[in-house]
Amino acid sequence: MKPIAEMALLYDFYGPLLTSKQAEIWDLYYQQDFSLSEIAEQQGISRQAVHDLLKRTEKILENYEQRLGLVARFLKEREKLLTIESLLQDIKKEDFATEDAWQRQQRINLKIKEIIADTLEESG
Repeated sequence: MKPIAEMALLYDFYGPLLTSKQAEIWDLYYQQDFSLSEIAEQQGISRQAVHDLLKRTEKILENYEQRLGLVARFLKEREKLLTIESLLQDIKKEDFATEDAWQRQQRINLKIKEIIADTLEESG
């Protein structure tokens, strides 16, 4: 199986496109940490059937990503926002001629950081 973080991102973006059965099995395995055997017992199917369903679901999600690229775009945008946030930390009081200019910049920085936090929260 793929790393959990990678699968979680794919599911976050494309999970609503799965069938209810795929989503249910996915949830039990990746989010509720059930074993293949536990899922098989609960669903009344074989352990192999659970494994096969999870593998098919992974392929489906990966296919969506190959075609649409939403996760890659999200990660790229996230990196850009984190770079902006890092650059804001490089702004120093000494860079400003007056206290008013510094305070105005602090307010702008705070607003930018809020926008970054909201954007990252909404998409992740």
